[in-house]
Amino acid sequence: MSNKLKTHFFALTASVAALLGAGTVQAQDVVAGWNPRSGDVWVDTWLGDINRYGARYREPFIDEMVRYYGAPRELVGDLLNQRGWTPGDVYYACAIAQVLGRPCRYVVDEWDRDHADGWGAIALRLGIKPGSAEFHRLKRGFVPTYDRWGRPITIDTELRRDYPNRPYRDYERDRGEAKSAKAKPGKDKSGKDHAGKSKSAAQGRGPGKGDKGNGKP
Repeated sequence: MSNKLKTHFFALTASVAALLGAGTVQAQDVVAGWNPRSGDVWVDTWLGDINRYGARYREPFIDEMVRYYGAPRELVGDLLNQRGWTPGDVYYACAIAQVLGRPCRYVVDEWDRDHADGWGAIALRLGIKPGSAEFHRLKRGFVPTYDRWGRPITIDTELRRDYPNRPYRDYERDRGEAKSAKAKPGKDKSGKDHAGKSKSAAQGRGPGKGDKGNGKP
Protein backbone atom coordinates (compact mmCIF):
# COMPACT_ATOMS: atom_id res chain seq x y z
CA MET A 1 0.00 0.00 0.00
CA SER A 2 1.42 3.39 -1.00
CA ASN A 3 2.02 6.12 1.58
CA LYS A 4 -0.65 8.28 -0.02
CA LEU A 5 -3.22 5.48 0.14
CA LYS A 6 -2.28 4.68 3.74
CA THR A 7 -2.77 8.31 4.72
CA HIS A 8 -6.18 8.39 3.09
CA PHE A 9 -7.20 5.11 4.77
CA PHE A 10 -6.21 6.23 8.27
CA ALA A 11 -7.90 9.60 7.81
CA LEU A 12 -11.12 7.85 6.77
CA THR A 13 -10.91 5.47 9.74
CA ALA A 14 -10.39 8.35 12.14
CA SER A 15 -13.39 10.20 10.71
CA VAL A 16 -15.67 7.17 11.12
CA ALA A 17 -14.44 6.63 14.67
CA ALA A 18 -15.08 10.27 15.53
CA LEU A 19 -18.64 10.07 14.19
CA LEU A 20 -19.35 6.91 16.14
CA GLY A 21 -17.86 8.39 19.27
CA ALA A 22 -19.93 11.53 18.95
CA GLY A 23 -23.10 9.45 18.67
CA THR A 24 -22.17 7.46 21.76
CA VAL A 25 -21.52 10.59 23.80
CA GLN A 26 -24.82 12.09 22.65
CA ALA A 27 -26.72 8.95 23.65
CA GLN A 28 -25.00 8.90 27.04
CA ASP A 29 -25.85 12.55 27.61
CA VAL A 30 -29.53 11.91 26.85
CA VAL A 31 -29.66 8.95 29.23
CA ALA A 32 -27.75 10.79 31.98
CA GLY A 33 -30.33 13.57 32.27
CA TRP A 34 -33.35 11.38 31.65
CA ASN A 35 -36.23 10.98 34.11
CA PRO A 36 -39.30 9.00 32.97
CA ARG A 37 -41.47 9.95 36.00
CA SER A 38 -43.67 6.89 35.61
CA GLY A 39 -44.88 7.17 39.21
CA ASP A 40 -43.35 3.80 40.08
CA VAL A 41 -39.76 3.49 41.30
CA TRP A 42 -39.40 -0.05 39.92
CA VAL A 43 -40.59 1.00 36.45
CA ASP A 44 -38.26 4.02 36.46
CA THR A 45 -35.33 1.79 37.42
CA TRP A 46 -35.83 -0.73 34.65
CA LEU A 47 -36.67 1.85 31.99
CA GLY A 48 -33.25 3.30 32.76
CA ASP A 49 -31.75 -0.14 32.28
CA ILE A 50 -33.58 -0.47 28.95
CA ASN A 51 -31.85 2.76 27.91
CA ARG A 52 -28.49 1.11 28.52
CA TYR A 53 -29.47 -2.10 26.75
CA GLY A 54 -31.00 -0.35 23.74
CA ALA A 55 -28.01 1.95 23.33
CA ARG A 56 -25.60 -0.99 23.27
CA TYR A 57 -27.73 -3.57 21.45
CA ARG A 58 -29.75 -1.47 19.05
CA GLU A 59 -30.94 -4.18 16.64
CA PRO A 60 -32.16 -6.69 19.29
CA PHE A 61 -34.00 -3.82 20.95
CA ILE A 62 -35.69 -2.77 17.71
CA ASP A 63 -36.53 -6.39 16.88
CA GLU A 64 -38.27 -6.74 20.27
CA MET A 65 -40.37 -3.64 19.65
CA VAL A 66 -41.35 -4.79 16.17
CA ARG A 67 -41.99 -8.47 16.84
CA TYR A 68 -43.57 -8.43 20.29
CA TYR A 69 -45.04 -4.92 20.59
CA GLY A 70 -46.28 -4.43 17.05
CA ALA A 71 -44.30 -1.22 16.45
CA PRO A 72 -43.45 -0.40 12.81
CA ARG A 73 -39.70 -0.69 12.30
CA GLU A 74 -39.66 2.67 10.52
CA LEU A 75 -41.34 4.35 13.49
CA VAL A 76 -38.87 2.91 16.01
CA GLY A 77 -35.93 3.93 13.83
CA ASP A 78 -37.33 7.42 13.40
CA LEU A 79 -37.89 7.87 17.14
CA LEU A 80 -34.39 6.70 18.03
CA ASN A 81 -32.39 8.22 15.21
CA GLN A 82 -34.24 11.39 14.22
CA ARG A 83 -36.45 12.47 17.11
CA GLY A 84 -34.13 11.94 20.05
CA TRP A 85 -36.21 9.34 21.93
CA THR A 86 -34.38 7.05 24.32
CA PRO A 87 -34.95 3.27 24.15
CA GLY A 88 -36.75 3.50 27.51
CA ASP A 89 -39.23 6.01 26.09
CA VAL A 90 -39.83 3.89 22.99
CA TYR A 91 -40.33 0.75 25.04
CA TYR A 92 -42.78 2.35 27.46
CA ALA A 93 -44.83 4.02 24.73
CA CYS A 94 -45.22 0.71 22.90
CA ALA A 95 -45.86 -1.22 26.13
CA ILE A 96 -48.63 1.20 27.12
CA ALA A 97 -50.09 0.90 23.62
CA GLN A 98 -50.10 -2.89 23.86
CA VAL A 99 -51.99 -2.81 27.18
CA LEU A 100 -54.53 -0.42 25.63
CA GLY A 101 -54.86 -2.45 22.43
CA ARG A 102 -53.74 0.59 20.42
CA PRO A 103 -50.95 1.16 17.88
CA CYS A 104 -47.68 2.38 19.30
CA ARG A 105 -47.99 5.53 17.21
CA TYR A 106 -51.13 6.47 19.16
CA VAL A 107 -49.17 6.74 22.42
CA VAL A 108 -46.31 8.49 20.64
CA ASP A 109 -48.78 11.14 19.49
CA GLU A 110 -50.06 11.51 23.06
CA TRP A 111 -46.49 12.09 24.24
CA ASP A 112 -45.93 14.68 21.53
CA ARG A 113 -49.15 16.45 22.49
CA ASP A 114 -48.16 16.93 26.14
CA HIS A 115 -45.48 15.20 28.19
CA ALA A 116 -44.62 17.94 30.69
CA ASP A 117 -45.55 15.71 33.65
CA GLY A 118 -43.85 12.53 32.46
CA TRP A 119 -45.04 9.04 31.63
CA GLY A 120 -47.11 8.63 34.78
CA ALA A 121 -49.40 11.47 33.74
CA ILE A 122 -49.71 10.13 30.19
CA ALA A 123 -50.60 6.63 31.38
CA LEU A 124 -53.23 8.10 33.71
CA ARG A 125 -54.61 10.26 30.91
CA LEU A 126 -54.99 7.13 28.81
CA GLY A 127 -56.83 5.29 31.57
CA ILE A 128 -54.01 3.29 33.17
CA LYS A 129 -54.27 4.13 36.87
CA PRO A 130 -51.60 3.29 39.47
CA GLY A 131 -52.49 0.01 41.17
CA SER A 132 -54.96 -1.00 38.45
CA ALA A 133 -54.98 -4.32 36.60
CA GLU A 134 -53.78 -2.51 33.48
CA PHE A 135 -50.81 -1.02 35.31
CA HIS A 136 -49.96 -4.45 36.71
CA ARG A 137 -49.99 -5.89 33.19
CA LEU A 138 -47.72 -3.07 32.10
CA LYS A 139 -45.20 -3.91 34.82
CA ARG A 140 -45.46 -7.65 34.30
CA GLY A 141 -44.62 -7.24 30.62
CA PHE A 142 -41.06 -6.18 31.43
CA VAL A 143 -40.16 -9.70 32.57
CA PRO A 144 -40.74 -11.70 29.34
CA THR A 145 -38.97 -8.95 27.40
CA TYR A 146 -35.93 -9.31 29.64
CA ASP A 147 -36.10 -13.09 29.30
CA ARG A 148 -36.01 -12.80 25.52
CA TRP A 149 -32.98 -10.54 25.80
CA GLY A 150 -31.31 -12.96 28.20
CA ARG A 151 -30.90 -10.08 30.63
CA PRO A 152 -31.47 -10.47 34.41
CA ILE A 153 -34.21 -8.48 36.09
CA THR A 154 -35.13 -8.12 39.77
CA ILE A 155 -38.80 -7.95 40.66
CA ASP A 156 -40.51 -5.80 43.29
CA THR A 157 -43.20 -6.48 45.89
CA GLU A 158 -46.07 -6.07 43.44
CA LEU A 159 -44.71 -8.69 41.03
CA ARG A 160 -43.60 -11.20 43.64
CA ARG A 161 -46.83 -13.20 43.40
CA ASP A 162 -46.48 -13.46 39.61
CA TYR A 163 -42.82 -14.47 39.73
CA PRO A 164 -42.18 -16.10 43.13
CA ASN A 165 -38.88 -17.67 42.09
CA ARG A 166 -37.31 -14.47 40.74
CA PRO A 167 -34.69 -12.36 42.54
CA TYR A 168 -36.60 -9.87 44.68
CA ARG A 169 -35.99 -6.41 46.10
CA ASP A 170 -38.19 -3.94 47.98
CA TYR A 171 -37.61 -0.85 45.83
CA GLU A 172 -40.02 1.39 47.73
CA ARG A 173 -38.39 0.61 51.08
CA ASP A 174 -34.92 1.20 49.63
CA ARG A 175 -36.01 4.55 48.24
CA GLY A 176 -37.44 5.54 51.61
CA GLU A 177 -34.23 4.57 53.40
CA ALA A 178 -32.16 6.51 50.88
CA LYS A 179 -34.28 9.62 51.42
CA SER A 180 -33.99 9.30 55.19
CA ALA A 181 -30.21 8.93 55.01
CA LYS A 182 -29.97 11.96 52.75
CA ALA A 183 -32.07 14.05 55.14
CA LYS A 184 -29.88 13.32 58.19
CA PRO A 185 -27.33 16.06 58.96
CA GLY A 186 -23.76 15.02 58.36
CA LYS A 187 -20.48 16.42 59.65
CA ASP A 188 -17.76 18.30 57.84
CA LYS A 189 -14.02 17.70 58.25
CA SER A 190 -13.79 20.06 61.24
CA GLY A 191 -16.13 17.86 63.28
CA LYS A 192 -19.04 20.29 63.04
CA ASP A 193 -22.49 19.17 62.03
CA HIS A 194 -24.57 21.04 59.46
CA ALA A 195 -26.09 23.21 62.17
CA GLY A 196 -22.66 24.65 62.93
CA LYS A 197 -22.18 22.96 66.33
CA SER A 198 -18.93 21.27 67.23
CA LYS A 199 -18.89 17.60 68.07
CA SER A 200 -18.24 18.26 71.77
CA ALA A 201 -20.99 20.89 71.98
CA ALA A 202 -23.46 18.57 70.30
CA GLN A 203 -22.67 15.78 72.75
CA GLY A 204 -22.47 17.96 75.91
CA ARG A 205 -19.45 19.08 77.95
CA GLY A 206 -17.43 16.29 79.57
CA PRO A 207 -15.26 16.42 82.69
CA GLY A 208 -12.05 18.39 82.30
CA LYS A 209 -9.18 19.58 84.41
CA GLY A 210 -11.30 22.31 85.98
CA ASP A 211 -13.80 19.73 87.17
CA LYS A 212 -11.42 18.28 89.79
CA GLY A 213 -12.23 14.82 88.53
CA ASN A 214 -15.69 14.76 90.07
CA GLY A 215 -17.60 15.22 86.76
CA LYS A 216 -19.31 18.40 88.03
CA PRO A 217 -19.11 21.75 86.17
